Amino acid sequence: MTSPRILVVDDEAHLRELLEIALVKMGLDVDSADSLAEARRFLLLRDYALVLTDMRLLDGLGIELVHEIVASGKMTPVAVITAFGSADNAVMALKAGAFDYLSKPVALDQLRLMVQSALRVHLPERNGVPPAGILPRNGLSNNKSGAPALRLIGVSAAMQDLRTQIARLARSMAPIAISGESGSGKELAARDLHALSPRADKPFIAVNCGAIPENLMEAEFFGYRKGAFTGAADDRDGFFQAANGGTLLLDEVADLPLAMQVKLLRAIQERRVRKVGATTEEVVDVRLVSATHQNLAECVEKGKFRQDLYYRLNVIELHLPPLRERVDDIGLLAEVILTRLAFPDQHQSPISLSPAALQALRGYTFPGNVRELENILERALAFANDGQIEVSDLALRAPGYRQTEAARAIELREPIGPEESAATVAAIMAMGGQFVIEPDDTKVSLPPSLPMHLDDVERNIIRQALGRTQFNRTKAAELLGISFRQLRYRMQRLSIHEQE
Repeated sequence: MTSPRILVVDDEAHLRELLEIALVKMGLDVDSADSLAEARRFLLLRDYALVLTDMRLLDGLGIELVHEIVASGKMTPVAVITAFGSADNAVMALKAGAFDYLSKPVALDQLRLMVQSALRVHLPERNGVPPAGILPRNGLSNNKSGAPALRLIGVSAAMQDLRTQIARLARSMAPIAISGESGSGKELAARDLHALSPRADKPFIAVNCGAIPENLMEAEFFGYRKGAFTGAADDRDGFFQAANGGTLLLDEVADLPLAMQVKLLRAIQERRVRKVGATTEEVVDVRLVSATHQNLAECVEKGKFRQDLYYRLNVIELHLPPLRERVDDIGLLAEVILTRLAFPDQHQSPISLSPAALQALRGYTFPGNVRELENILERALAFANDGQIEVSDLALRAPGYRQTEAARAIELREPIGPEESAATVAAIMAMGGQFVIEPDDTKVSLPPSLPMHLDDVERNIIRQALGRTQFNRTKAAELLGISFRQLRYRMQRLSIHEQE
């Protein structure tokens, strides 16, 4: 079996020789070129597992090779060597399609890590990863093919384009910034990027940047040494070390405080981290993916986010469309979600949506996107009868559901009592959250928020039932004429706790 072959392009003889020696020691075959012209001749003769080129050459720029190889359709990864401190050149190369970059002076440990990653890209079959662009149409894997199961599903044109982008970007080491509304699936996209990458067999670490106390951030990201601070009883790795060789997702990255942004920028540029209390740095090989529902460019303008860090993280942007722009996917998403939700309870018959319920979901704007769809279906599952979810089970309400003119004009003649309240709640749920009234019912002002008012009414009734039964939920459910499961869900949704 022949060894993988690397093409080194550099006009500095001593650096070219250094790279050759390091690569040969790794058991690789090496060809060397001192100019773009010579490199092009080599590329016409054979295919390479990696092309490693200096950015500045006597007869042009190394980025020209990046453009030419990408345009040719070849899958050959190209890495560029940039001068020390030339962050802009590195970003430019990654945007052009370069697999990765190295900064001068070239550190041999970083070179070895980069070459190992590139070799995994060149031979994707080792990890069972399909070539870029070859994906099942609905985003689900074919188990017989050995392809990884993707999490982002859908048949809409938007989702097919998104999966094609993910498959293409998975081969690169370029940092990716995922944008999209809350609940649109940003973490799932990051996991798919990892699953399709040559790093699929390495760790995927997701970090919610907004959930870490500011005084613990450095220790959590970079780790610490024993005795570095009070309570540091042992050495501990941080997120970067835990994700070494794999992918690190910085979720809600816009929530990072400015002081931590400076330290993160250095770790990204140097690809080294220093544990709290340590005197030396450790090399880390991490593919960075960031995600946020905020507009990072606006955060930069307001001074909340560093511009240099923004350019380092936002090398390639991947935007996730909101669910309201991919209505064709709602049926498939609902089917997959219901199958997963029903499985733990081992329903004897499958749960499905009635045609009217599916149509109601298609007309809903989903402010919370796919996460909200899952919550709606989980609630509806508790009320479904005979294996089918009806419109009334969905309980769609504002702001995602458009109120009718009649509903906005509603005003009540008198304050309603508990019996009328219960009847009103049941009637509203049976009509999918909409009111139908006579036009002359306009004598008293509406409550500020109808959903909140109905929740208050329902909360009071449930509390009364629980009070009568000394918080025996089974008896309270019987008293209210609902199942124990329905009561448990309503208590959770309305934040009713035993201590009350």
